[in-house]
Amino acid sequence: MGCGKPVGTGCLWLLLGAWVACGLPRTGWAQQVPVVERSLSNGMRLLLVERSDEPSVAGGWVALVGSANERPGITGMAHLFEHMMFKGTPTIGTKDYSKDLEIIAAQERVREEMRREESGLRAAYRRGEIDDLLKPENRTARLQELDRQFKELIDRQRRVLVKNEFDRIYATAGATGMNAFTSEDMTGYFITVPANKLELWMWMESERLFRPVFREFYAERDVVFEERRMRTESTPLGKFQETLNAMFWDAHPYHWPVVGWPSDIPAISKAQADEFYATYYAPQNITLILVGDFRIQEANQLAEKYFGRIPRGPRDAPEVVTLEIQPTAEKRMYAEAETNPQVDILWHTVAFGHKDSYALEVLARILSTRTGRLYKGLVLGSQVATEVFAQQDSRKWAGLFNAGGEAREGHSPERVEQAIYAELDKLKQEDVPERELQKVKNNFAAFEYRKLSANFPILIQLLFYDGLGRWQEINEAGPRYQAVTAADLRRVANAYFAKENRTVAIYTRKP
Repeated sequence: MGCGKPVGTGCLWLLLGAWVACGLPRTGWAQQVPVVERSLSNGMRLLLVERSDEPSVAGGWVALVGSANERPGITGMAHLFEHMMFKGTPTIGTKDYSKDLEIIAAQERVREEMRREESGLRAAYRRGEIDDLLKPENRTARLQELDRQFKELIDRQRRVLVKNEFDRIYATAGATGMNAFTSEDMTGYFITVPANKLELWMWMESERLFRPVFREFYAERDVVFEERRMRTESTPLGKFQETLNAMFWDAHPYHWPVVGWPSDIPAISKAQADEFYATYYAPQNITLILVGDFRIQEANQLAEKYFGRIPRGPRDAPEVVTLEIQPTAEKRMYAEAETNPQVDILWHTVAFGHKDSYALEVLARILSTRTGRLYKGLVLGSQVATEVFAQQDSRKWAGLFNAGGEAREGHSPERVEQAIYAELDKLKQEDVPERELQKVKNNFAAFEYRKLSANFPILIQLLFYDGLGRWQEINEAGPRYQAVTAADLRRVANAYFAKENRTVAIYTRKP
């Protein structure tokens, strides 16, 4: 910052105001994160940030795999693995490992027979002999008997399991915030541990990568299916948004949901899961990230000791090569839902790191928030909407811009849609005034500062940026936002907000 000591958010606003007023170069203000990159002997990468501000270490790792790396038949696999990575190791999560393995092998034999029976059910479904694969009355007598045997094996396994032991060990050591996430592009795991527990973190995290035991695999698969039911099928817009997403992407694997298609999740086998794990959880496809109170040399040695023992995978993970085809026509979806009338509009844009992504992010901020053009124009001005939004979503392989709003009583979603287009037309035809643009840039600068003010938010930023393909963005994005010009905004508005480039969903209230 140049002042020799940390500053609070209020002070930052004063500094920003002075910086703008005195005409300093607008790309010159930035808070640099001192990231040290290392590689282990097996190809695993390390990103290390020393910070003595807090007596703790925010630790995490990102596997460069998300739903886009799946294929039809195993959609939802990346998210399933997020769950499975907490199931333990030979020494964590079980009272009797040999009996545990014995039961897992027996479960696989029963499941293989069940898969053959289920294949026959799918054939009967295609012939129209049954109407639903999941109805209990459609299951054959043999399948019902196998299901009974499998439940007995689950009960046997529960007697040797130690539930949530992974979490308990960390909690006893004073660790907090253990969690994970899955997106289209990555799967991330993170926790904060006391500074003197760094070696415990190294052992725990390396063990679940080196010697994972996927116990309760099929039970957890059912948990994921239930999660899908709750988050997608039981919400007012869940299934419609899934349909909209599938309609928006023609060719790209972003076409399917992160949680997976309902017919794929119950069909995933442990053999398929083992193959997926060997491909995408190999050391060369994982990045370790530590932010906090440690020494670089010590952390590097510990990482080599614990994570370096994991053998490098026999082959690198395949790249996503399918590109989205060029849109040729507008797509529209009309749906009746148990929700207020609203419109949701998607445009194809650009991937993470594309030169236009920064201008599109700034443009989204020009439109959104309570000081943005959509709120001022549609909520306060014409009053056709009660809520509005706009955002740019630059993913690893492709991107989209999303805008929409909820119609006010007496107005239709189509009226809100046309009002959004009117605001976009202004951006196509007229340069954004300098003062308005600078205000948005100041907001970006303040946000960049806040998200780098503590160990955990720095860790999360590095997880996301590395998962998208380039961790250096944590230091480079800020200046690039500040370099966006009014001409850039006008150019991207004309380049991407074309009728044939958009997909529109109109929601009306279900009678």
